[in-house]
Amino acid sequence: MKLVIVESPAKAKTISKFLGREYQVEASYGHVRDLPRSARELPKAVRDKPWAALAVDTERGFKPIYIVPPESKRRISELSKLMSRADEVLLATDEDREGESISWHLLEVLNPKRSVPVRRIAFHEITKPAIEEALANPRQVNRRLVQAQEARRVLDRLFGYSLSPVLWKKVRTKLSAGRVQSVALRLVVDREEERQSFKASAYWHVAVALEGGGRGGEQGGGQEFAATLVRVGDARVATSKDFDPTTGERLSASKAIVLDEKAATEIAKAAPDVCPWRVASVERKAARQRPAPPFTTSTLQQAASNRLRFSPSRTMRLAQRLYEGVELGGGEREGLITYMRTDSVTLSAKALADAGRYIRRTFGDEYHKGPRRYRTKAKSAQEAHEAIRPTEIARAPDRIASFLDKDELALYRLIWSRAVASQMADAQIDRTTANLHATLDQVVHVFRSTGSVLRFPGFLKVYGDRRKDQLLPPLQEGDTVLDGRAGPAHDPPDAAALVRSVEPNRRETKPPPRYTEASLVKKLEEEGIGRPSTYTPTISTIQDRDYVRKKNGSLVPTYVGMAVTRLLRSHFGTYVDLRFTARMEDALDDIAAGDAESRRFLDAFYNGEAERPGLVRRIAEVLPEIDFPSVPVGTDRETGAPIRVRIGRNAVYVERGTGRDAARATVPAEMLIDELTPERAVELLAERAQSDRVLGEDPGTGMPVLVRAGPYGPYVQLGHGRKSGKAKPRRVSLPDEVAPADATLEYALKLLALPRTLGKDPESGSDVVAGLGRYGPYVGRSGEYRDLESIDRIFTVELDEALSLLAKKKPARRRTRTAIKVVGVHPDSGAELRLLEGRWGPYVTDGKLNANIPKDRDPMETTVEQALELLAAAAQRKKSRPSRRSSGKRRSSARRR
Repeated sequence: MKLVIVESPAKAKTISKFLGREYQVEASYGHVRDLPRSARELPKAVRDKPWAALAVDTERGFKPIYIVPPESKRRISELSKLMSRADEVLLATDEDREGESISWHLLEVLNPKRSVPVRRIAFHEITKPAIEEALANPRQVNRRLVQAQEARRVLDRLFGYSLSPVLWKKVRTKLSAGRVQSVALRLVVDREEERQSFKASAYWHVAVALEGGGRGGEQGGGQEFAATLVRVGDARVATSKDFDPTTGERLSASKAIVLDEKAATEIAKAAPDVCPWRVASVERKAARQRPAPPFTTSTLQQAASNRLRFSPSRTMRLAQRLYEGVELGGGEREGLITYMRTDSVTLSAKALADAGRYIRRTFGDEYHKGPRRYRTKAKSAQEAHEAIRPTEIARAPDRIASFLDKDELALYRLIWSRAVASQMADAQIDRTTANLHATLDQVVHVFRSTGSVLRFPGFLKVYGDRRKDQLLPPLQEGDTVLDGRAGPAHDPPDAAALVRSVEPNRRETKPPPRYTEASLVKKLEEEGIGRPSTYTPTISTIQDRDYVRKKNGSLVPTYVGMAVTRLLRSHFGTYVDLRFTARMEDALDDIAAGDAESRRFLDAFYNGEAERPGLVRRIAEVLPEIDFPSVPVGTDRETGAPIRVRIGRNAVYVERGTGRDAARATVPAEMLIDELTPERAVELLAERAQSDRVLGEDPGTGMPVLVRAGPYGPYVQLGHGRKSGKAKPRRVSLPDEVAPADATLEYALKLLALPRTLGKDPESGSDVVAGLGRYGPYVGRSGEYRDLESIDRIFTVELDEALSLLAKKKPARRRTRTAIKVVGVHPDSGAELRLLEGRWGPYVTDGKLNANIPKDRDPMETTVEQALELLAAAAQRKKSRPSRRSSGKRRSSARRR
């Protein structure tokens, strides 16, 4: 038996279709070995080492300490048994550094007998010819690629585990820094700060709506088109290009005139009255539009975002499914696209030939002028050997539409059309520019209209034309343009065009746009930061850490994200510098190419060399001088006092002034930096002054009763706060309909006394209570609850009414344990893996364990492999969590419903 090991069950299923009975294909379920995730996972032998927290031996060549995580041990045991019976082992992990590393780790962990030959096979696509070619050309594991991947993993550990404790001390606990994630976050924060400092400038245009006059019965009559004022005499009219895109202010070098509202309105009012205008010039140019290269990882993510509105993570999940294989009916299963993590734009000779045949057969010889070869610009384009393309060019999307779901088909169509279009002829376009002259007060005003005609579609026949250029009527130099505002009945028959309206339009410079997930990927690639396999995880990480949130499709930094960036930028600027990070990526590429040695590279980064201090020394030098970071908001217009945001242990608050005289107020959890203007900050401070007040004294305990503002809304509290050795003070949220300013001592005491005991259930003897819970007012008995129609009813409902409500059948809650779909079957237990809708959102379960679906994922796209990964991570978290009995913490008083 020949044992073939791949990463995923889906990949295993596809490959097994192409191999005979002598082969057994098994999945490792991803990485089988990694650095410890916590101190609990550290081997006992190294726990007392000074470098134990890093799990990297910084004293002896930066050797990593690997462990097999608990969720992988069972799989390793199963693979070991299979290997003991195998005559040959073939490692068929992905064709990149990470895949090479997984193969090496499998070798290290499984430790096959010397008598059993072990070979590495790699392929760019999961098709029968590719598998057969790989089997015919096995090789050994590439140690240089493994070394480069290991250096990357160690580098990331040194960076994150060294700088994260700085954030814990100076910003907030449980934060993290990352070599690539911190740079990605900096890009988002830098862009937001640019937007905050941007000063919008207004400028005006004069826009003309025209209509082809249909002179002498020529074609073009009735055709609408537009023109814009571009010159007044010898002076050019300012456009957005005359303003600094970063600051919004006018460029000092600009010689253009900036029209204000008065000037634009006067021109718009007078222009039709000086008709006829004259067509001063008509320029026609033939232009060619070339097709774009086939997709790389980043360009696929960008195109899928722009055309399909898919997030990068969604795009990569779909691409993974298309790569690993799809059932095509009749027992046929094959990968539909080549490997999707690549920065190469080259196509194989077979793909070029197949594309040429398909194009000529389908569209004609004029659509194919021979193979087009593209040069890969990225220095690091060695992760894979080809661009992303269909495994079979002739497999057009419509042929396999019935075997794919809607999103899979959309992405496959995009990949297929881009690959085919890249080999097609240029599109041929006629571009026309017409200048119309109108003389006002003896000054010539030039209105310009531009348009185009597609003469030959070329590659646009397949990839589509997203341009929205207008078509112009057949204007000729010397033609007249007359006033046509009176309507068709009065239109002169001999005009080349008619003016329908002239309007002044206000324009305003706009701040640089926020990054979207796709545009951030593009920026990272342009700067040489990260690699195809890291783009999506990086962007997911900064969102999972709540450093960045999505708002209307754009990435907005949170206050914590801004504070983290400000600290790292101020004190560790080198390590979050774009060029420095790109140079580190280049160094890792040099290690993979055999041109650099990993140990020396890591030592220089961590310990430094010559006059350059390493990371560990830099932290020791600057840590004492680091202050708690703040985010400036502006100044209070009335007092002139600075307003800033600071990060608290559990909340974010706005602060005005300094020292003991500073006023503070909690910032609502959902309020982002773009909504927190100085004026809104002053309002929050005023609301806090109103709400953070003592209502009186509790007659039972003598403790003060306060109304306060919190990140999740106002609440009433008994006592000032937790004191040493004492329990947390009792708090109850104020109902939405009660403003903090209207809260009274009597009402607060009623809330604090909840739940209210109404009496005993005559049948069970259980207490019947009325209270305020997570879902509003309720009556309850022995864990059974019914809703009340209003908060006031909590204080007026009687025992008989409560028992009557409890006797009624409880209405089903729409979002509680609603089954969405069956994901598949657990390969070990045979249990059904189901996707359910729960109180906190969608989650996957095997009947014994539940795991939430991450917010950045589309729950409906959850695969068996992803479900197993989520459940394994949930199992590990459950093991590391202290039991409730031993924690000493009180159970929440909120009811369980």
